[in-house]
Amino acid sequence: MNIVLKKFHEKYPNETQFINTTQEFVDSIETYLDESTLKMLLHAERIITFRVPWYDDQHILQVNTGYRVQHSSALGPYKGGLRFHPSVDLDVLKFLAFEQTLKNALTNLPLGGAKGGSDFDPKGKSDQEVMRFCQSFMNELYRHIGKTLDIPAGDIGVGNREIGYMYGQYKRLTGSYEGVFTGKDLTIGGAKGRAQATGYGLIYIVEALLETLNDDLKDKKVVISGAGKVGLYAALKAAQMGATVVAMNDFSGGTVVNQNGLDIERMIEIKLEKRGSLKDYATEFNLDIYPTEFIWDVAGDIVLPCATQNEMDLVALKKIIQNGTKIIAEGANKPLTNDAVQYILNQDIYYLPGKAANAGGVAVSGIEMMQNAQMDVFEFEDVDTRLQAIMNNIFKTIHEKAMAVDKPYNYVVGANLASYERVKKAIDLQGAV
Repeated sequence: MNIVLKKFHEKYPNETQFINTTQEFVDSIETYLDESTLKMLLHAERIITFRVPWYDDQHILQVNTGYRVQHSSALGPYKGGLRFHPSVDLDVLKFLAFEQTLKNALTNLPLGGAKGGSDFDPKGKSDQEVMRFCQSFMNELYRHIGKTLDIPAGDIGVGNREIGYMYGQYKRLTGSYEGVFTGKDLTIGGAKGRAQATGYGLIYIVEALLETLNDDLKDKKVVISGAGKVGLYAALKAAQMGATVVAMNDFSGGTVVNQNGLDIERMIEIKLEKRGSLKDYATEFNLDIYPTEFIWDVAGDIVLPCATQNEMDLVALKKIIQNGTKIIAEGANKPLTNDAVQYILNQDIYYLPGKAANAGGVAVSGIEMMQNAQMDVFEFEDVDTRLQAIMNNIFKTIHEKAMAVDKPYNYVVGANLASYERVKKAIDLQGAV
């Protein structure tokens, strides 16, 4: 085992998410790592922890914990989402920030890596409660962000509403109307296509892989876990490109299956516009609802895990392979467990890891930053064309890197090594201290 990594893990034995992601990274490219750069990557440049007091609608004081892990600014200002969910803790955010640094490096945009959020749960809260929380959260975070320092975005539990409230409070506190957030509503400087970006980007990189196999998405059966923005827009783009989305799930509504294809446009209306669930969709279309984990029993040519980290374990993966799946591409951040990743690399199946496959969101965030800096509004077609070009370039980069080190189609090695080399060069050019 790598001595540097071993000593670091011994300091934080309970941070299992961070241990898993750094272990997978080191295991995949250990022979190419140097000790100094690894030490820099394992340590975040800055970790900010703070309390977030707010009053609920019953005028009772509530207190949550807020975080911002500013992992690396070697390639540019810190960039990464804010997550509001009860599962948020420092372990989760250190893992996500580490992955974000590597993901951002693959986009070839001048962006560092960060992640943040709180254990606050916006579900079931009134708009006024969410607003009071977001304003209190920003009362501390505003000191640590800025358009050339740290530019947060949304993540699980943080959409246009939450970003709008935080952006408004930042403006009140600083007196500055600047592009310090991405994922904003179009009215306040958001980019057309940002909502679709991660899902669309996921399909674009899958299509790029298929092109190397002289194939395409037409008539492929697709199974997608997660029916948030990523999963829904991946489903929409897959359907537009001729695929049939046969199954989707969410954690509150279970799994819906239709071998003739789900009506994705209607599902988007129910889930995103009406804030409904897959149960509502199933009721409308007279479909059975299966348990959430049933998604892994549904046969598909392509499986896209788009929900959350560690959602697909080895048992689930073996079911998927037995069902004849040929491509798995991660729409979420590291949805495959480490043992699943190790297993898949020795199987006759193509696997695109999240740091490459779900980079579409941060790619369009970078485009939104350009738009704000120019005081301009980019058209959807322009944003989408640039997104597709970025995703194609990411695939080309990791494909060629895997081939160069005699690991053809091993995109874990390709993605980890390509991103590591770019971050290492930036650190070396600027000096390690």
